[in-house]
Amino acid sequence: MDVARIAKDTPKSQKTRARILDQAMRLIAEVGYHAASNPAIADAAGLTRGAMLYHFPTREALVEAAVAHIQAERSTLFRAAADSIPAGADVTEHAIDSYWDLLHSVPFQAFAELEAAGRADPAIQALLAPAQAEFDRAQAGDHTTFKILQAGAGPRFQASRDLARFMLEGLARSTLTYDKDGRKERLLAVIKRATHMLNRKGDVQDLWPE
Repeated sequence: MDVARIAKDTPKSQKTRARILDQAMRLIAEVGYHAASNPAIADAAGLTRGAMLYHFPTREALVEAAVAHIQAERSTLFRAAADSIPAGADVTEHAIDSYWDLLHSVPFQAFAELEAAGRADPAIQALLAPAQAEFDRAQAGDHTTFKILQAGAGPRFQASRDLARFMLEGLARSTLTYDKDGRKERLLAVIKRATHMLNRKGDVQDLWPE
């Protein structure tokens, strides 16, 4: 029996690990993967370097646990969004608004930072790949999760989901230098109208509302 593993599974140890991973997620979201160093995370969690090493002896061990933690937090938020659709709401527009909000949450921002780091680091990309695939399948219409767009089956409906999802993700990561709020509001309106058109819902016939 692994005595060291049992010691790390005590309630106190689990709470400490959770605190470390929460701070890792927050720092990655706020300052990026590389600036969120192990010493910086230890300091944010109120731990000494030695205490940090007890729970995560290597950078690789911390990153692997952080990816799993961030993905679990994203899934929790995703499922919560599934249960928040008001009665009588337009499902497509609610889904787009909800996903837009999720993209600005700490877990989603942290995951985006890891994806950016993964483009130059195959080890990080390998850790992210299962989470990316899981999330992609959930967006495609797993009935237990929030569907980014509740439409139907087939390439056209998949295209409507992908159009909304990737335009929202790109817009969330963009840097608009003037009329920021107005431009975002107009683009979100166009995304909603384009999605309605692909889904053939309502009487939307033109991407531009005027």
